[in-house]
Amino acid sequence: MIRALTAAALLACACAAGAQQYPTRPVRLVVGFTPGGGVDINARLLASKMAEALGQQVIVENKPGAGTNIANEYVAKSAPDGYTLLFNSAAFAVNLALYKNPPYALRDFAPVSVFSQSVNLLVVSSALPVRDLRELVALAKSKPGGLNYSSAGSGTTQHMAAELFKLRTGTDIVHVPYKGSAPSLTALIAGEVQLSFSNTVAINQHVRAGRLRALAVAGAKRTALMPDVPTMKEAGVDGVEVPLWFGLLAPAGTRPEIVQALAALVAKAALAPDMRKRLEDQGAEPVANTPQEFQRQLEVEVPRWAEVVKASGAHAD
Repeated sequence: MIRALTAAALLACACAAGAQQYPTRPVRLVVGFTPGGGVDINARLLASKMAEALGQQVIVENKPGAGTNIANEYVAKSAPDGYTLLFNSAAFAVNLALYKNPPYALRDFAPVSVFSQSVNLLVVSSALPVRDLRELVALAKSKPGGLNYSSAGSGTTQHMAAELFKLRTGTDIVHVPYKGSAPSLTALIAGEVQLSFSNTVAINQHVRAGRLRALAVAGAKRTALMPDVPTMKEAGVDGVEVPLWFGLLAPAGTRPEIVQALAALVAKAALAPDMRKRLEDQGAEPVANTPQEFQRQLEVEVPRWAEVVKASGAHAD
């Protein structure tokens, strides 16, 4: 409650300071994934609340491809005026570690706030004859290179979770990247690949409908949305915990009062009772950290992912 009031007060002060300058036209949230996945869904949830508060349209613009690098570069090179923003996931930090020469750097962005956080789950097609993680590992070891896994693209948390899973289990599973969670899951349901990691937002309806089977959570705790699904550690595989967050970033050089106002908007949206309920219904929870906290988070995550990339041998396909 205190945090929500603080965010609302900050929003009022920051917007008052620059009310005549920002915003006077629609704001764009650029998403590096196709519509329908967790990042896109969270972006649209935030956009609706931002539009209410700003009195301006907040448009979600999808620019998928190259593991979100197309969207990241586009925003990094946009005018730092608060009208073109990046909404991304932990894939942002992963890509800075995975790609040798990404067309942008962390210094090219002003982190605003993390809107929400969730978890990825290991899912398989319901047609695959495995019922738990032990059986999947045994099948993969019996058929080196014979199983494929899909991801929402190279450099995504799904990609990294699968590479960590291979590393920890000593299995050889082939990566098949797609341009977003929706086509990745479509391929899994159609039997083009056998397994995938994806977030609860994207897989919930498919698991409920029996098209997919969830085997384990790639996180430190179970998800309330699927309380019967064990964590990787509980299922016998340690060291596969992949944080999944959804956050807002602005181009570097954006005026501090605009960054603070946007951070307050994110906090107000994420902590609103109706939004909290919508997030929880999708297996997510609000975060609403400050720009400074988000900056420190990224400074820790990028080198950590660099270690994972080196240990696993992961590469951009």
